[in-house]
Amino acid sequence: MSYTTIAVELADKVATVTLNRPEKANAMEEAMWQEIRSAMHWVDSTPEVRCVVMQGAGKHFTAGIDLAMLASLNSQIKGADEGRTREKLRRFILDLQDTLSSIEQCRKPVLAAIHGACIGGGIDLITACDMRYCSSEVRFCVKEIDVGMTADVGTLQRLPGLIGEGMARELAYTGRTIDAVEAKDIRLVNRVFESPAALHAGVREIALNIASKSPLAVRGCKEMITYARDHSVADGLNYIATWNAAMLMSADLFEAGAAAMQKRPAQFAD
Repeated sequence: MSYTTIAVELADKVATVTLNRPEKANAMEEAMWQEIRSAMHWVDSTPEVRCVVMQGAGKHFTAGIDLAMLASLNSQIKGADEGRTREKLRRFILDLQDTLSSIEQCRKPVLAAIHGACIGGGIDLITACDMRYCSSEVRFCVKEIDVGMTADVGTLQRLPGLIGEGMARELAYTGRTIDAVEAKDIRLVNRVFESPAALHAGVREIALNIASKSPLAVRGCKEMITYARDHSVADGLNYIATWNAAMLMSADLFEAGAAAMQKRPAQFAD
């Protein structure tokens, strides 16, 4: 795959997707949004990939949406009349939403390794990931309120489920910045590492651990947890019963049992 705003590498069953505009603090221009979706589709369809790490090149994870992209929006959505212009704007927003929803919809777990700044659209991105980890100097901000707009690409839909409605409202209404300590306290991140280097090493270790597990079982876990978030307990229990009726009797199940009995690492097919 060839990209201009991100870099993708695969090693030891772990794909690393790097936001790669360090000279612009990884500001998310239109090409980056589209390339993130392309990378997630590649990850999803590539059997050799079992886990993904999302990170940023340079000093920051991302400064959020590129303001030049917003400035050029009017010319992009201009229609023959007001109604058609507004309909094009709606489709534009829906497409941006879909680029980040591709992270959530990917069957493979996506771990966000966040350092420096994670602003605005960066929050939309990381809330679509399975887990979030950060280094101690990091700063988070739901910035959209300060540019006179309502966040519209996923933050307001996913953040309350991660940190609670009250805190999500506070961050969205005020646009205040939080540090790594508070991010851990409110459960925005799973763990804080002392430096970016320690962050990337630590998250890769977690990713390698996940990649060593049954790929089919890991996909099932992601599917069930995401489904349970939006459905009742009864619905979730019914779904997992149907899922395991189809997936339980796999080669992975027997390999895990044999590996445990023989006291050796399990070897699973991709």
